[in-house]
Amino acid sequence: MAKRKPEISVVVPLLNEQDNIGPLYEQITQTLAGEHSYEVLFVDDGSTDNSFAVLKGLLENDDKVRIIRFRRNFGQTAALSAGFANARGKIIVAMDGDLQNDPADIPKMIEKLNEGYDVVSGWRRKRHDHLVTRLIPSKMANWLISRITGVRLHDFGCTLKAYRKEVLDETNLYGEMHRFIPAHASWSGAKIAEIVVSHRPRTAGVAKYGLARTWKVMLDLVTVKFLGSYSTKPIYIFGGLGLATTFGALVCGLIVVYQKIAQDFSMNRNPLLVLTAIFITTTIQFILMGLLAELMVRTYHESRGRPTYVIKEILERSPGKEKKK
Repeated sequence: MAKRKPEISVVVPLLNEQDNIGPLYEQITQTLAGEHSYEVLFVDDGSTDNSFAVLKGLLENDDKVRIIRFRRNFGQTAALSAGFANARGKIIVAMDGDLQNDPADIPKMIEKLNEGYDVVSGWRRKRHDHLVTRLIPSKMANWLISRITGVRLHDFGCTLKAYRKEVLDETNLYGEMHRFIPAHASWSGAKIAEIVVSHRPRTAGVAKYGLARTWKVMLDLVTVKFLGSYSTKPIYIFGGLGLATTFGALVCGLIVVYQKIAQDFSMNRNPLLVLTAIFITTTIQFILMGLLAELMVRTYHESRGRPTYVIKEILERSPGKEKKK
């Protein structure tokens, strides 16, 4: 007999969290037992301590526990992506494995989803992290991400989020892009909400992230903005750059002509003439790059048979069914 699919899948990526796994499992179980049908999907991201042994012990005693084990460390985004792809619930809740996220917040997030939202993001209003290496960079990154993506959230970096599965089915994750899922979902028409969640100090293990990740996030933000705004019309961004260089060429060219006519300045010795030629060449390159990008984008979408839009639902009458009078 096939096992019934759970209503909720809790996805927990972890790396070397042997002392936190047991308490986290117990808290998740206490929160969800009796209220919902659920599963807990742990993703071992190449742990080198006894994390996998602890997970196997949980699996032997609870059929709601599932484990995905990576051959090596691939990163948090890859771990979440694997968890999302293998989750069976209609609602997927992601949370960290370091006990800083509180499982007691999960019911609140599900209630918010049931109000008609597609993604509910946690906001760690009172964080217990290092000021210089975590809090300040995080505030700056969240402000910048909000402005660039147009999705107004206070805490993109909070792993504790609840999603409807169909939202994640439309999202492919690379780099550090798990934090940008709300932006991807919003661009597809999903409704996003944010609620305040608890954030607890780490009591065991060590933090895996610091200032080094900030630069990676900024680079990913550039990619996300490009994919979100120009993935189906790259000629716009390259054409815009070409327009700017065309303007530069026009200004420099006019100055060169003015200096030749009014001041009898030799054009051969004028560096602005060289700059004009560079701007013209750059304009041609930008236009050609835009055309090549258009060809690549169209080939990509057409080869996969993937449309450039997302349909929420289709409503129609059954054949032969009469309208009610």
